[in-house]
Amino acid sequence: MRIDAYQPDGLMSCSACDGVHRIVSVPAGGKALCARCDTLLFRNIPKSLDRTAALYLAALILFLIANFSPFLSLRLGGRVEESWLISGGLHLLKAGMLEIGLLVLLTSVVFPFLVICGMLYLLLPLKLSIRPPGTAIVWRFVRAITPWSLMGVFLLGLLVSIIKLQDLAVIIPGLGFFAFIGLLTVTTAAIVSFDPGVLWKRIGPDHRSVNGSPAGQTAAQLGYASCEVCQLLLPETGVSAGFSCPRCGSTMHGPRHGNSLSRTWAYLTTASLLLVPANLFPVMTVVRFGQRENSTILAGVLHLIQDGAWPLGLLVFFASIMVPITKLASLMFLLVMVQRKSDWRRRDRTVLYRVTEALGAWSMVDIYLISILLALLRMEELAAIYPGLGATFFGVAIVMTMMAAHSFDQRMIWDQGAHYD
Repeated sequence: MRIDAYQPDGLMSCSACDGVHRIVSVPAGGKALCARCDTLLFRNIPKSLDRTAALYLAALILFLIANFSPFLSLRLGGRVEESWLISGGLHLLKAGMLEIGLLVLLTSVVFPFLVICGMLYLLLPLKLSIRPPGTAIVWRFVRAITPWSLMGVFLLGLLVSIIKLQDLAVIIPGLGFFAFIGLLTVTTAAIVSFDPGVLWKRIGPDHRSVNGSPAGQTAAQLGYASCEVCQLLLPETGVSAGFSCPRCGSTMHGPRHGNSLSRTWAYLTTASLLLVPANLFPVMTVVRFGQRENSTILAGVLHLIQDGAWPLGLLVFFASIMVPITKLASLMFLLVMVQRKSDWRRRDRTVLYRVTEALGAWSMVDIYLISILLALLRMEELAAIYPGLGATFFGVAIVMTMMAAHSFDQRMIWDQGAHYD
């Protein structure tokens, strides 16, 4: 298939509802929205390449400072315990919590670093008008791990841990702490400033080749499938047989994700079962001056409220208890409605899915809280923290809910008369 036959004013599809639109020019700073579901199609960000590359360079510098400088120190009874950004994950590994330790290290350190390096690999050569080899592979990898880069959630866990420790000891922020705040700010700005159009030009099939007007139709109805990497619309013929995108080389898998409903149901069922022991078993044991106190998720919330930090307590209650339950209920509702082929309030269901997907990761706040407390409270005779079995169940349950959200193909909400799984 010849890419040069595609037009800059050709057709593109919405990632949320599969609705087909013509690619139109928008003014600087403007954006194009899907007429069916109001999802963002693309934005016109002036000097996106220059700005994003500069921000990711700054992010790399701040990341190195945050990881190679003291992060937090705790002063208690004349003793000072110093921690680094990776200390929490490492201490979880030493405590025998292999799964949770790896989860904390990957989501707070490894994945953010790989996202930064991957984006610099893509952007810096483009500044020199050089297309780096393996662009599609790197871009696909960056897109896959970006939702698992949870620095914002880590910061919330850090805030909660400081509040919990303020009546016990003095917390001293180090250079790494302030660098981490800057890192989170800069990476957020980089994400907002990035326009995928610098990697893949917005082109599509000639709209004149479509019989009739494409308005109100989906790509699947017109016989097209969208490449998940570069968003190019390709004829569905041959796609199901492992057809490769002629622009980025990625393997196509048809107009919809295979077995999406079955996989989503499997993840949700697993998460539901894991949340029961996660809330029954202690997530950590706190030792203060020789007295041991087991703490469940709900007990931790009540402790914050009793200490007067009720806004933070309510925030943790919402993130650690309400969000997982609401996410399970929302995804199950979406699955049932798709299987019933319902056309009820499709746009609202699309919004519900987006909100559910965005909020799900914030349930990790309790896992980060445990890792930070474990790194700081290591004074056996005065105060110490030991992770509990509930933390393992809870961490794995949250991962299952996130995987469930990612495996659900939201375009099925808008399909009419289709049968799945």
